[in-house]
Amino acid sequence: MSVTWLEKVDSTNTYALEHLASLGHLDVIAAKEQTAGRGQRGNSWLTEAGKNLTFSIVLKFAPGKLAASEAHWLNYVASDAVGSWLRSLGVNALVKWPNDVYVGRGKICGILVENRLVGEWVASSVVGVGVNVNQREFSSLANATSLCLCTGREHSLHECLDGLMEVFSEDMDKLSGKDSRAQLFHSYSGFLFQKGVTARYHDYLQEREFAGIIRGVEPDGRLRITDMDTRTDRLYSFKEVGYIL
Repeated sequence: MSVTWLEKVDSTNTYALEHLASLGHLDVIAAKEQTAGRGQRGNSWLTEAGKNLTFSIVLKFAPGKLAASEAHWLNYVASDAVGSWLRSLGVNALVKWPNDVYVGRGKICGILVENRLVGEWVASSVVGVGVNVNQREFSSLANATSLCLCTGREHSLHECLDGLMEVFSEDMDKLSGKDSRAQLFHSYSGFLFQKGVTARYHDYLQEREFAGIIRGVEPDGRLRITDMDTRTDRLYSFKEVGYIL
């Protein structure tokens, strides 16, 4: 594993994808300033220069190692690693399905996984991670928070990256065994944001809002929510349901 720190880049994910051939498994591209970071649903990820941790991890898989149908496990790895690392620092972090990380009602981390497939297998992935570390003010984001705001002190970005990557590497190793995968899934699903409480959601399939209770995540990655309006359980894939915060 090698870490390359860039002074300024549009997107670490874009950079990693453009240089994929020369990068190895678990190589990291980190940036002190990211000018056009990308998030889920095509959203931008804007951060204050020099204050936050913005980086991308390159993953490479041998043929037959990770099926395309199991690519959602990389979301589990990334978000569980960030959540576990934050909790080790005393921060009560939860995973907002599928892979954002929240503290209370504030978003502290966004994750974007981009996969390249060869047939039915994942050949490579770039896992983009943006963690709010030392930023104190978020003028355009009403529901954002940072590690500094949670702990009351500033943190070294390099030390944060080292600590997070240690947990990420351990979680990646868990993909190789049945028992260790079960352990990873238990950790991920055990810290779901809003699990077990009634909250408002938007069903994009039916274009309706409803009161629901998150029950957990299915092995195939879908989110199980009890619709309190109809008293039935529903399963949602990514982009089929949204949180109303």
